[in-house]
Amino acid sequence: MTMPESTTGPPLPDPPPSPIPPEPSPQDPYLVAGPPPPPYASFPPPPFYGFAPPQQARNGLGVTALVTGIIGVVLGFVPFLFWLSGLLGLLALVFGLVGHSRARQGLATNKTMALVGTILGGLAMLMAIVGLVLTVMFVKTVENKVKHDERLRSTQSAAASDPSADKPLRFGETQAYEDGVTVTVAKPEAYDPSPSAYGLEKGDLALQVKITIVNGSTQPIDIRTALPSMRDGKGAAAQAVFDGGSTKPFEGELMPGKQAMSQFTYSVAPEGAKDVQVDVAPNAQRDEASWTASGQPGGNQPSVGQSGISAAAVRAASPLSAL
Repeated sequence: MTMPESTTGPPLPDPPPSPIPPEPSPQDPYLVAGPPPPPYASFPPPPFYGFAPPQQARNGLGVTALVTGIIGVVLGFVPFLFWLSGLLGLLALVFGLVGHSRARQGLATNKTMALVGTILGGLAMLMAIVGLVLTVMFVKTVENKVKHDERLRSTQSAAASDPSADKPLRFGETQAYEDGVTVTVAKPEAYDPSPSAYGLEKGDLALQVKITIVNGSTQPIDIRTALPSMRDGKGAAAQAVFDGGSTKPFEGELMPGKQAMSQFTYSVAPEGAKDVQVDVAPNAQRDEASWTASGQPGGNQPSVGQSGISAAAVRAASPLSAL
């Protein structure tokens, strides 16, 4: 049996060799590798056209101002802690102003909180100033009270040891000192208080006494400590009454040759208002004198040789001395 002849034609030629050499094989050390293919070109990322992420709000100073302001105001009501209230108020004021500035720049969102902290800081500083003034007044009052008690004890001890000690003067008479300073206490008069009078006890009478100080010396004297006290006929201390200008303490220094007059009002029980006693000294360096309605007749009137001023000047300074 004969096979049919092939109809495919002549054989095809071999393909040309590849231009890229084959990779070297560890089994073929003589085969040299060709150059590596060129790397792909790198391009920068496309620009971002969206919105930037929002920054976190810086609200710390506003919160701090509010907290320190509240604490400062609370401490302002505590006695003797005014200094701490002022310090916290100053911090709250500074923090509040800076926090409010940040809020206006858009860096914070608590603009109202910072404003409230600023206001509270200013209020705390104001309360600190008021507390300082009240503390100074309280210390001066206590100091004057201690000096008054010391003078009173020394006067009482001197009177007990010396039977010839001066007796109380009558109202309207003048107490003269060796350097020419004189004090005159007029007869107390009834005072009609207003409904808002402070210090008037219920059922008591209001008595007002006028005091005149004449500086016949050659040096100015500080009369701010000339604070009189009144006792009723039973020896009970009377309370001062404040009703507008009913009580006006002396102020400042009294120059040589000048005089000052002031008035003081007290609350006295009706059964003890008949024979009251007033004690006063022109300043802290001089002894205290006393006046009553039934004092020693004649008083201690100064003469020209004793005080350097005439009796007419004393009568001019004390128009009520004839009472």
